[in-house]
Amino acid sequence: MSSKRPLLAAAAFTAILFLFSCTKESLSPDLSSSKVDLAQGRHREKCATTSMRVFAKGLNNPRGLKFGPDGKLYVAEGGKGGSQTTSCIQVIPPIGPYTGSQTGGGISRIDAWGNVDRFMENLPSSQTNAGSGGLVSGVADIAWVGKTLYALLAGAGCSHGVNGIPNGIVRVRHDGSWKLIADLSSWQQAHPVQNPEPDDFEPDGSWYSMLEVEGDLYALEPNHGELLKVTTEGHIRRVIDISASQGHVVPTAMIYRGGFLIGNLHPFPIVDGQSNVWKVSMGGQIQLKVQGLTTVLGLEMDKEGRLYVLENTTGQQFPTPGTGKIIRIDHSGKLVTIASGFNLPTAMTFGPDGKLYVSNWGFGPPAAGGGEIIQVDVKDCECEEHALEN
Repeated sequence: MSSKRPLLAAAAFTAILFLFSCTKESLSPDLSSSKVDLAQGRHREKCATTSMRVFAKGLNNPRGLKFGPDGKLYVAEGGKGGSQTTSCIQVIPPIGPYTGSQTGGGISRIDAWGNVDRFMENLPSSQTNAGSGGLVSGVADIAWVGKTLYALLAGAGCSHGVNGIPNGIVRVRHDGSWKLIADLSSWQQAHPVQNPEPDDFEPDGSWYSMLEVEGDLYALEPNHGELLKVTTEGHIRRVIDISASQGHVVPTAMIYRGGFLIGNLHPFPIVDGQSNVWKVSMGGQIQLKVQGLTTVLGLEMDKEGRLYVLENTTGQQFPTPGTGKIIRIDHSGKLVTIASGFNLPTAMTFGPDGKLYVSNWGFGPPAAGGGEIIQVDVKDCECEEHALEN
């Protein structure tokens, strides 16, 4: 996703945490009409109670997650990587060369009691050079069109050490078999963006998020910096080249609310407050909406229209376990710290129960099967009024 990826250290994660926190902001919370700068005027107060628990274990680099029509939680997994090599143009060291496999990635299905079912184990997976930590990518995200499941591949393609299968979107059949409907590797190579990053250029891309909107699929790619529309027949067109106006900002997470809200990771080393959220129209117009965020890898919005932001790492220059956070922008302009202490979280979604579900140890887990889904239950309470300090 970004240049200068480090070797990640392991850290313990507490299974159940109880957090009590709230943050006041002198901000306008209306994301439809204003720009919000979260780096200004922070004032923390206790006001929200949040309980967290490990909902499911045993996953391999969990990434995007969504609830299916059957009420179960489906989780895209980066997988286990692989040892295959390729001789095409690879990502330059220290990130490359990649090694991979055609069957190391997959999708898991989790019931209401947290029982994990390996729904698919036959999708590509790859890993970076061991010198950069051997970070794994595979299935980046999933989306439903009606009752049909689609998966976004990020760990495939020759430049990721996988022969014969490009990065792209696949249609998943009920028996777990799949069919490629859109070859995104070939499309990106034939349609370069305006401002690619040569020191961290991945020829096959490093796709991160996918959404369904009105029967079509929309895929977001951080390395090149673009948003594509893909029909279920496999027709591809670019919605926006984000690099053309913003440069190499590494866009990662998105939701759709009358337009796309898109957050970015930002290149390493990490500087707190350098990530943003933009609003992108279907016509490709981009407008800055929120500033002052850090390493954004997830966005969600609750039924009251409050924006939730998943921050992978805070207070450190490189990805660090134990420093991930969820914050919320309230209508009153308050910035509420919902939860903290996550280990390299990579995605989140609301469940039908109104709780948040977060992919934890989304990369760099301490052991195979070390990925988790954390359930976050937020209950609001009133904040005490205090004057903001200059």
